[in-house]
Amino acid sequence: MTVAKQYDVVIVGGGAAGIATASSILRRASHLSVAIVEPADTHYYQPGWTMVGAGVFSSHSTSRTMASVMPKAANWIKAAVNILDPSNNALELSNGTNITYGRLVVCPGLKLNWSGVEGLEAALGHNGVTSNYSYKTAPYTWELVQNLKSGKALFTQPPMPIKCAGAPQKALYLSADHWFRQGVIRDIDINFFTSTPGLFGVAHYVPALMKYIEKYDAALHLQHTLTKIDSAAKIATFRNQEGELVESEYDMLHVCPPQCAPDFIRQSPLANSDGWVDVDQETLQSKHFENVWSLGDVISAPNAKTAAAARAQAPVVATNLLAHAGSSYRVNHYNGYGSCPLTVERGKIVLAEFGYGGKLLPSFPKWLIDGQYPSVLAWLLKAQALPWLYWNAMLKGREWLVKPEHNS
Repeated sequence: MTVAKQYDVVIVGGGAAGIATASSILRRASHLSVAIVEPADTHYYQPGWTMVGAGVFSSHSTSRTMASVMPKAANWIKAAVNILDPSNNALELSNGTNITYGRLVVCPGLKLNWSGVEGLEAALGHNGVTSNYSYKTAPYTWELVQNLKSGKALFTQPPMPIKCAGAPQKALYLSADHWFRQGVIRDIDINFFTSTPGLFGVAHYVPALMKYIEKYDAALHLQHTLTKIDSAAKIATFRNQEGELVESEYDMLHVCPPQCAPDFIRQSPLANSDGWVDVDQETLQSKHFENVWSLGDVISAPNAKTAAAARAQAPVVATNLLAHAGSSYRVNHYNGYGSCPLTVERGKIVLAEFGYGGKLLPSFPKWLIDGQYPSVLAWLLKAQALPWLYWNAMLKGREWLVKPEHNS
């Protein structure tokens, strides 16, 4: 009989949330045994894929080996989770082993449900169908944008929740900006089909975005959900609010796939009725198991699913876990902070920063960056500062601007 390996803390997921939380815990409590369960060999800076699709970043600049970002003091278990058993503080892994824990952090990200649109999996990556939500196809977006001189371009957004809700329209803006600069935009019929009832969930930023929809003469189709792609005929089918099917031809189709929690999460006792990890939205502690916390894209909290959110959540989870373990930290609260740098044109960004209920949570004074207007400084932040901060601060447990206070 194999004896399960025991750790003080087990973290499920080696993405942005998992690595940041592990580093945050170990910087505060290096004596703890921390294991990270992650099957992938490569770690991706996913916020960069929008820029890859616009020819601003190279795809290889958004990836590093998983080994290079793992905290040195953590134990990397290169396996996937088959079964979560929080009643017994145990996990069953894909490599046939079981591990147990004192405390658990769950942050495996979400599942891109490519099969949720009929014909999408087969079409993706050729014959005009692309997505910036995939490392493999983001470069194809830029290839299509450069080659399209006339015709019809469709950009789609599925029902919420999704990661980075602004990304589907970011692809539109950056593509249209290129066509505008090349002088061919009048020959391209640009369309945005979104399942949502509005352009963006926080009304404060909509006027600035609408100015760009108008500048690029893009047709806005609200409450239209992509259901099928016929890549041979180059026809996309949508279901509108009334349940009617609407077909549209295309020369270029940028798809944001529907998204859901990973299967092993949805089948676990940690999930709510929608499949997401059921947490207290302020403490990020499981509502059902007191020694379990969760963060990142997989949680039930109504915040934007962005890397900026994970960056703000990681120190909250770390300090709350340590407080539960009896360390001298007080319980900290997450205010729902998320950031969406909306790349409305090459060189300018509408920087949306907000928390629960759409409350504005700007990081900068208005005279420096005013989120109601496109900003060159916000572009420099996105293009230059944030990637460096991601690799050298967030993943290292350096919590500039997000470090919570604690009792000494």
